[in-house]
Amino acid sequence: MEKRMRELEKLLTQYNYEYHVLDHPSVPDETYDKLFHELLHLEEQYPELKSDTSPTSRVGGVVLDKFEKVTHETPMLSLSNAFNEADLRAFNDRVERAVGKVEYMCELKIDGLAVSLLYQDGKFSQGATRGDGTVGENITDNLRTIRAIPLSTDLNAQFEVRGEAYMPKKAFETLNKRREENNEQVFQNPRNAAAGSLRQLNTKLTSERNLSIFLYGTPRADILGVTSQSEALDQLDKLGFKTNKERAVKEDIDGVIEYVNYWQEHRNELPYEIDGIVIKVNNIDLQEEIGYTVRSPKWAIAYKFPAEEAKTKIIDIELTVGRTGVITPTAILEPVRVAGTTVARASLHNHELIEEKDIRINDTVIIHKAGDIIPEVVRVVYEERTNQEVYKAPTQCPSCGHEAVKLDEEVAIRCINPKCPAQIVEDIIHFASRGAMNIDGLGEKFVHQLYDAKLISDVADLYTLKKEELIELDRVGDKKAENLLNAIEASKEAPLQKLLFGLGIRFLGQKASRLIAERFITMDNILSAEKDELMEVPEIGEVIADSVVTYTSNEDFIHLIEKLKSAGLNMTEEVEEQESTQFDGMTFVLTGKLEELTRKEAKEKIELNGGKVTGSVSKNTDVVVAGSDAGSKLDRARELEITVWSEADLLERLGE
Repeated sequence: MEKRMRELEKLLTQYNYEYHVLDHPSVPDETYDKLFHELLHLEEQYPELKSDTSPTSRVGGVVLDKFEKVTHETPMLSLSNAFNEADLRAFNDRVERAVGKVEYMCELKIDGLAVSLLYQDGKFSQGATRGDGTVGENITDNLRTIRAIPLSTDLNAQFEVRGEAYMPKKAFETLNKRREENNEQVFQNPRNAAAGSLRQLNTKLTSERNLSIFLYGTPRADILGVTSQSEALDQLDKLGFKTNKERAVKEDIDGVIEYVNYWQEHRNELPYEIDGIVIKVNNIDLQEEIGYTVRSPKWAIAYKFPAEEAKTKIIDIELTVGRTGVITPTAILEPVRVAGTTVARASLHNHELIEEKDIRINDTVIIHKAGDIIPEVVRVVYEERTNQEVYKAPTQCPSCGHEAVKLDEEVAIRCINPKCPAQIVEDIIHFASRGAMNIDGLGEKFVHQLYDAKLISDVADLYTLKKEELIELDRVGDKKAENLLNAIEASKEAPLQKLLFGLGIRFLGQKASRLIAERFITMDNILSAEKDELMEVPEIGEVIADSVVTYTSNEDFIHLIEKLKSAGLNMTEEVEEQESTQFDGMTFVLTGKLEELTRKEAKEKIELNGGKVTGSVSKNTDVVVAGSDAGSKLDRARELEITVWSEADLLERLGE
C-alpha cells in the first residue's frame, strides 16, 4: 500500500508541475482528479503513511488562530524607483562609476505580494510575507495551497527563495463574479485579492482562490552554485520552481530601455498584472561590490509604469478629519474604470491644491492612480466647464463644528478641538492598529460602533469594556465579544514602544518610538525627560523632541497615562543588555551554512557584543564568518584580504 501511495504522489507531483509551472499538462483533468481522490482515500485509511509533501496537503482545511511573526535571516529590502528614461540612465551612470560597464537582467514586476519560501533538506518548511522587510508573518499553510510551489526539491540543503505570489486575471474575474452572486464586496484589483487570500485564517478559502507565484531569486546564490541572476533563475527552473519566462539579459542601458518600452505597450496582453520592470546588475559579485543602502540594493531599480489616466466628473467634495485634526478633502466621482479597477473617490491632498488647480464641484477632470494605487485628480478639463462655483475651503470642522484654522507654515487646515469626535475615533483606531497595540478584531467600523454607543471616549476606556455591554450592540454575539475582550487583555502585555506609538504623539513613528523606549526603558522616565535628553537619542531631532515634551507635559495626556497604568498596561521596555564590547565598531558578514547557530542567533550574539552584521562584503567589512558551502562572499573576502573566521572561531571568541 505504501508503494502505491508513493507512486501516486510522484505522478500527481509531476502532473501538477506540468500544469501549474510549465502550463503544458500531459493528462486531462479527469485523470488527475481520479488519481488525487485515490490517494486521498488511501491516506484516510492509512494516515500513518501520509507524506509531509503529499499533494493532498494543498487543499487546505487548517484553521489558524492568528499569524505568527517571522524574522527574515536576510532582510527583504525594497527597491528604489525610476519613473522615466532619465532615471534609468542616472542609475546606469551610478553603476558604471562604481564597477564599470555591466550587463543587466530585466524582469517583469509582478503586481502581487512578496513572499519568502524556506526549504530544509529539500522540503518546503516555512513561508512568510515580506512584512516590513525585517519581520513578516508566517503564512506557510496558505502558501502550501499554491500548486506552483514545489513541496520538495532535489536540492537537499537549507535554502531560501523569494518571489511574488499573485492572482491571475482569469482567477480574479471568477472570484469577483462569485462574490457578486453572494452579495459580498468585490476586490478592487488582483493584488488586493492575492494579499487578502494569503491572509485568510482558514486555509481552505485560500486554496479556492487559485493563486500562483513567480520566483525571482534567492539571498543565497552560492548554494545554487551560480554567479549571476540569469543563472540563478535558470537553476530555479531546473529545481522545479516557476519563474517568469519573459525575462531578458541586456548588454547595456539602451537595451534595458527598449525592453521597458516594449512591455509598457504590451502589458495588458499578459494573463497577470504587472506594474513595472525590475532591472538588476546580472553579475552577483558585482552586486556585492556595488552594495546596499539601508533600505535598498544599489545594484537594482524598479521602473514604474506611468499611471493610466481616465476622464470623469466630480460629484462632490467630502471632508474627513484625521487623528491630528487635519481636514482632508476627497473628490467623490462618477465611477470610472482606471488601471484595472473602478474608481469612485480620488485624493485632493489639501485645500491649497484645490485652489491651485481651481477644482470645482461638477467639473470634468482627469484622474490617475499614483503608483497604480492611490487615485488622484491630475487636472481639470476647463473647456468642459460651465457655471460651476469656486470651491471654498472649510472654516468649521465637519465633525464637531469647531473653528477650522490654518497654522503658520502649514498647508493643512485643522480642527484644534481636542474633544473633536472624529479625532478621538481616529486616535482609538490608530491605538488598536497592528503597528501599535495590535488589538485583533477592533477595526474602524467596530470603533465607530463603540464610540457611537458611548461605551468609549478615549483609548483607556477600551480596558473597562464589559461583555454584557458589547453583546447589546448590533451583530455582536458572545463569541465576538469574548474574542475582542481577550485581544484587549492580551494587548496589556505589549512593550512600551508599541504603547508609545499607539498614543499618537505627533511626528513619533514606529522607529522613533522604539528608539526612545529602548533608551528610557519606562514610561515614567519618558514623562520626565527633557528636550535635550530626548535629542541625545540617535535619530531623534528637535521636531520629535519638541513634540514629545509638548505631549508629556499636557495634563490630559498625563491623566490618560494614569488611566492606562490603572488598567494594568505594561509601561516598560525589555532591552537585552550588551554582553561585552569586544566587537565594538566591527562589521561582520555571515556566509555559508552554520552548524551550531542559526543566522539569526549568530547575528544577535555579534550585536550583543557590540558588532554590526551586514549582508555584503566590502572594504568596510572587518570579519567574514564562513560556514560550510560558503561561496562568492568568501571569495570576495579573500580577494579583499579580509579576516575570515570559522563558526568555531566565533564561538571561541564569544566564550562558548
